[in-house]
Amino acid sequence: MFENMEMPDKKLLEDIQKIQSLEIIPSILDLVCRSTGMRFAAVARVTEKQWIACVVKDDIEFGLKAGGELQIETTICNDIRSTGEPVVIDHVREDERFKNHHTPRIYGFQSYISMPIILKDGTFFGTLCAIDPLPIPLSDMNAATMFALYADLISFHLYSQEQRAQQNQLLESTRFQLQQSQNNLRQYSHISRHTLQEPLRKLQLFSGMLEQDMNLPPNHKAVTIAGKINILAAEFSTMINDLTDFSDFEQKTDEFQLVDLDTVLKAVLNRLRFKIAAKEALVHRSTLTILPAIPQQISQLFYHVLDNALTFTNPLVPVEINVYGCDVTAEELAAYTHLTDKDNYYKVCIEDNGIGFDRGHSSQIFDLFARLNTKEQYAGIGMGLSQARKIIEHHNGFIIVDSETGKGTRFCLVFPKTLPQ
Repeated sequence: MFENMEMPDKKLLEDIQKIQSLEIIPSILDLVCRSTGMRFAAVARVTEKQWIACVVKDDIEFGLKAGGELQIETTICNDIRSTGEPVVIDHVREDERFKNHHTPRIYGFQSYISMPIILKDGTFFGTLCAIDPLPIPLSDMNAATMFALYADLISFHLYSQEQRAQQNQLLESTRFQLQQSQNNLRQYSHISRHTLQEPLRKLQLFSGMLEQDMNLPPNHKAVTIAGKINILAAEFSTMINDLTDFSDFEQKTDEFQLVDLDTVLKAVLNRLRFKIAAKEALVHRSTLTILPAIPQQISQLFYHVLDNALTFTNPLVPVEINVYGCDVTAEELAAYTHLTDKDNYYKVCIEDNGIGFDRGHSSQIFDLFARLNTKEQYAGIGMGLSQARKIIEHHNGFIIVDSETGKGTRFCLVFPKTLPQ
């Protein structure tokens, strides 16, 4: 009677394994037996063609094991699958509906309860059921309510299990895509640093040879063109290197540590001392704080923003740059709705009295190779601020920009005071 009538298909086997993997199921079966006094309980997967026991508690030697199957036509669960309604029988012999029913006669029980397990998407999964050879007053003890709660709990755990499986699949897919992306970036990095640079080096070599050709006068057209080719090749080489550095940024695994921003700032100003001297710039600074950060990246961040301030200067006024740190205001944090604790943020502001720009370009200046001015007016290829934004975002911070044409620019670099999660 309990032999397999038909091999379950792959989907059905997966459903059975899902139930069997839920650690809570044996506890539920034990609880329903203790609460009702019934001595056999099971969770069954029920379809149009099959009734299969997923997990069983058998204290009456009924003989049905986990994975065992009943002929679907012999079960009351088949009716429950059609109606979606539970069945509760206190005493078969006294029940007008079931006293002549074939199921109690076949399996020899007098009390019976079966509750449909409906999945969160509304589909019927199977039943939580219990039987006993003796009559038990299930209606008096309101057993249907208890079984309904347990059936809903099973449905919830199946749903949670499905969600975890989907999340794991998504995570695995994301991990694979990340590996592919990292692989592609490594290939790109090698190509850009070696393969693409080689023809540029040769181009510079040959154009340099042409520039230095003693048989051509200095003002010869070929010498002028060769000079321009040399400059463009050098610029293109720089662009490739900077773009490669930008792409390689995500591959770095430097760890956060407590960083004295004041020490980093002093070192960056020392790196820029020749440009500061050439611009005759006056740099005012106040003492900065200590924050969790990646030292090398903070050094790059300060360098890019300060270099930007020293590049886009106003030739009509003495160059002045002011660097200071302070806490973030609630108004400044208001634009970032996911951030609520203003006391957890610190900002480093770098103000200049340079040429500034229209506020409408505040987001454009962070784009790769973005230029608001011609390269004849101001040197550079437009990568510095892109790198700056990437670094600050890697630190779970952001940049506030305030500028006005002809009146200078203020960049506020906002950092969390705690380590990023």
